[in-house]
Amino acid sequence: MKYYIIAGEASGDLHGSNLMKSLYIEDPTAEIRFWGGDLMQSAGGILVKHYRDLSFMGFIEVVMNLKTILNNIKICKKDILEFQPDVLVFIDYPGFNMRIAKWAKKLGIKTHYYISPQIWAWKENRIKDIKRDIDNMYVILPFEKDFYENKHHFKVEFVGHPLIDAIHNRIAVNEIEFRRENNLSDKPIIAILPGSRKQEISKMLKVMLSVVADFPEYQFVIAGAPSQEYSFYSTFLTSKNCHFISNKTYDLLSFSFAALVTSGTATLETALFKVPEVVCYKGSWFSYQIAKRIVTLKYISLVNLIMDKEVVTELIQENCNTKNIKMELQKVLDPKYRKKILESYTSLEMKLGGNGASQKTAKLIVNNMQKIR
Repeated sequence: MKYYIIAGEASGDLHGSNLMKSLYIEDPTAEIRFWGGDLMQSAGGILVKHYRDLSFMGFIEVVMNLKTILNNIKICKKDILEFQPDVLVFIDYPGFNMRIAKWAKKLGIKTHYYISPQIWAWKENRIKDIKRDIDNMYVILPFEKDFYENKHHFKVEFVGHPLIDAIHNRIAVNEIEFRRENNLSDKPIIAILPGSRKQEISKMLKVMLSVVADFPEYQFVIAGAPSQEYSFYSTFLTSKNCHFISNKTYDLLSFSFAALVTSGTATLETALFKVPEVVCYKGSWFSYQIAKRIVTLKYISLVNLIMDKEVVTELIQENCNTKNIKMELQKVLDPKYRKKILESYTSLEMKLGGNGASQKTAKLIVNNMQKIR
């Protein structure tokens, strides 16, 4: 069969790559064309457009880049028509993907969604579009099945969280070699995960690094996103106690003692690596003012959302400042406080449904398509 997959962010590239590997196992004759990144490209298939050209963060940023976004939608539709896929597989990235789904559904192309749009956080009225335009939905968070089926009477499949597979299946590296290769000392590591988009990195790195001088007994290491060049980060590297490593986030987290993390998928990744963290978020003033009026969630980090309680501290907007980051980081370095967080992390992993999400999803996609052929 012919599969057309659309992922628009770094996390989507990761999950898309593992899904593709599983699709090739379930369907050895699979032809795959996709929008994604380097990881998906390494899995096989043909890359149409890289996610680094697609990601725009915040309301103002989207408006400013509307022409580019609309042009990308046009390119995508044209490419789909030329490829004539049996099925479209959307991975998160709802602003773009739901537009394509509406168009594709009218043409009779089968639409499958892996990793649900977070309509439980905001834009819940999108459920009407999902019911109309999506044939099959595969969700990765335990509360999403209840949300869709009991609240909105839309059948979905809970497949578990693909991060568990991504982390468990990674090739482990030797810590001594890792430190030597990256010019790191024997000091405990505090990882800095400022996001993957230029806009959020620019917002977050300066304030995250403002506490470096307060923790001389530790070394801070920035996890560079694969989509960004070193030259972009270099202006932030003003301390000898701050280092930079590109595209090795999982290796870094496996040896980290604590972390400062921008909200998003990285908060869950950090928790699954059993690293106590402080969650930080700063958006543009205007985007934040809009978001806080329409987002109905108690928390912004996946860790706290899944556990439905505050496991990790969230420093948002004006609370994300040097004083608070220093205070909260001191807490996660304290043995008693760490123990409490790590116990909650164990419960978190149990809630996520175990491993095999990519394989389950690939099998469901192939089986669901075979039923209608």
